[in-house]
Amino acid sequence: MTDIALETDGGGTLVSPTLVESVMATIRQRIASRSLTPGARLPSIRAFAQSMQVSKSTVVEAYERLAAEGTIRSRPGSGFYAAGSLAPLSLAEIGPRLDRAVDPLWVSRQSLDASDETLKPGCGWLPASWMPQAGLRRALRTVARADDVALADYGTPLGLPPLRQLLARRMAGHGIEAFPEQIMLTESGTQAIDLLCRFLIEPGDTVLVDDPCYFNFHALLRAHRAKVVSVPYTPSGPDIELFAQALAEHRPRLYITNSAIHNPTGAILSPVTAHRLLKLADQSDLTIVEDDIFADFEHAPAPRLAAFDGLSRVVQIGSFSKTLSASVRCGFIAAPRDWIEGLTDLKIATTFGGGRLAAELVLTLLKDGSYRKHMDLLRARLARAMVETGTRLKAIGITPWIDQPAGLFLWCGLPDGIDAAEVARRALTDNVVLAPGNAFSLSQSASRFLRFNVAQCKDARIFKVVEAAMAP
Repeated sequence: MTDIALETDGGGTLVSPTLVESVMATIRQRIASRSLTPGARLPSIRAFAQSMQVSKSTVVEAYERLAAEGTIRSRPGSGFYAAGSLAPLSLAEIGPRLDRAVDPLWVSRQSLDASDETLKPGCGWLPASWMPQAGLRRALRTVARADDVALADYGTPLGLPPLRQLLARRMAGHGIEAFPEQIMLTESGTQAIDLLCRFLIEPGDTVLVDDPCYFNFHALLRAHRAKVVSVPYTPSGPDIELFAQALAEHRPRLYITNSAIHNPTGAILSPVTAHRLLKLADQSDLTIVEDDIFADFEHAPAPRLAAFDGLSRVVQIGSFSKTLSASVRCGFIAAPRDWIEGLTDLKIATTFGGGRLAAELVLTLLKDGSYRKHMDLLRARLARAMVETGTRLKAIGITPWIDQPAGLFLWCGLPDGIDAAEVARRALTDNVVLAPGNAFSLSQSASRFLRFNVAQCKDARIFKVVEAAMAP
């Protein structure tokens, strides 16, 4: 039996250093997550001892040590208070602590920091070799011959007018009536959501997401201190009955979703579900952010909430990071007219001017016809990769949730009893980055699932590593 070293609190009472450190770590975590801000009163010694299930002596010792290091301050006769300036925001410490192996931020970091030798079937973008390299180089040469303003000056707050006009015409092809004055360019789809969250919600507001959903929605909403509630997603859209229950119970301010090609499942919203969803949103005064970033991967047009709604309570966002270049950061927001002024102010406050050079590049590629040709070839290439990857996965006992969806992703179920997070940990030791299901699931109900990017699954070693990682 292992002995635990004990010390006294100065009055002869024995105190466990391990328990003291645990109490101290809990206080530091609350400060890092901003549950305790500067000047906030800490729980009383008695109350905290009860909640932590430790002795009052342990809490006294922990508080004294934290006071000695300057983390908290004692006010005689009043209690202990958080001290110092506001701690830097720690996203990893907000909400329930997730295992870092399945944390969405961990998945992103592993993919972004991966070496050239690392295989990345869990990442969310195309290989560089699949991007329109020749078209990008031509566009760069064209923009390089432009005037000095295009190369060196800030963009206008709303963004390059010719590109906004072109985007309005493209959206009309999906049945969405958006005038150029209703469209604002952003640096990316992620920045578009960030701006909308700044504009629409306050800390503590409830936001609905799909379960599963794109994992960075979770990270962004955590950063905005929102209360996140999830609704199960089906092959035709969110479960409408449970969606209605969530509206009644939580009265959310916002719902963020993909409606064309859903990430990670590949599902497509049905017209019936779309109409029922909008009816519920109208009854509950719910705003919907429709992330349409995968629009150009579609084989056939899917229903758009923004088209049915007319950009009344639905805001649509998009980006060209997935189809053109992740280095050319250019996205957009299409919103009600009376929102644009406030969104523009926020954009100026957070990024000042827009990235004009990126907008000029995107405009050049869209206008010269190379983007259309690139997407025609890309859709065909992805369709072949979808069949090949699905066949290889089925051969090792992994089953796609939807067979051969459009886009990049296959959402796949592992055999019963196998935990995707553990498979991902094992695969990482062999330089294969996977995306385990619970990174996408707020309810942590997707432990049997992995998301595979079929464009990143050409190397046969991936399937050997995954099969070995699933072995007992």
